[in-house]
Amino acid sequence: MTVRVGQAGLGEWGKNLARNFADLAHLVWLSDPADGKAEEFRSRYPQARWAESFEEMLEDATLDAVVVATPVPTHYELAKLALVAGKHVFVEKPPAMKSAEIDELVSIAEERDLVLMPGHLLLYHPGVLKLKELVDGGELGEVLMVYGNRQNLGVIRKHENALWSLGVHDLSVILYLLDEDPVEAVALGQSLLKTGVEDVVFCYLRFPSGKIAHMHLSWLDPHKMRKMTVVGTEKMAVFDDMELDRKVTVYEK
Repeated sequence: MTVRVGQAGLGEWGKNLARNFADLAHLVWLSDPADGKAEEFRSRYPQARWAESFEEMLEDATLDAVVVATPVPTHYELAKLALVAGKHVFVEKPPAMKSAEIDELVSIAEERDLVLMPGHLLLYHPGVLKLKELVDGGELGEVLMVYGNRQNLGVIRKHENALWSLGVHDLSVILYLLDEDPVEAVALGQSLLKTGVEDVVFCYLRFPSGKIAHMHLSWLDPHKMRKMTVVGTEKMAVFDDMELDRKVTVYEK
């Protein structure tokens, strides 16, 4: 059975999601209030109806799932509306900006037996899967620490800070690799360009097993880095997504 999907939000990342969902499922609804979006995407996806509002899309009883790729402050509200309407939801990260809101979304999804999927795309990256294989297989020995570098010059966000926008990726990978929740989390950041939105963040995590993790996150850096390093008692492994040919390197010394 082909899943019938509707998508709200067709910005820089939303257009990539629409392309993929058009290939993987039956893309039947599209919506974005920005000027010119309707003309652009109607011609690109003629099989999809254009919704003038998010509620119009949800009124379709045959719609199975909704993709939320709108600005971050709207994620929680739209995801909740879709779940209450009985639709499965794929929502871009972060799904909400408060812990109470994400807890509520999870509870609604569980109560209605619905899928609530955040856009943690790195968990499906072959390089990250290889790191997980190395960690679980014991090739690195006992893992001591993990640290991530996710820096670039831009894109500068207006609503969510570097931890919420960039750190979500690295945090999802760290939790996946270590398979435990931290008992201590400290994040220090600085708002340099827009008051209240930290452009650079340093984050420290400590886990029950004694493992530690660190994240350096910034969109004010001259170098583009997308790197995750795992340090073990026997070996170290580095996943570098900027490498074209060798994404994962194991160091034996």
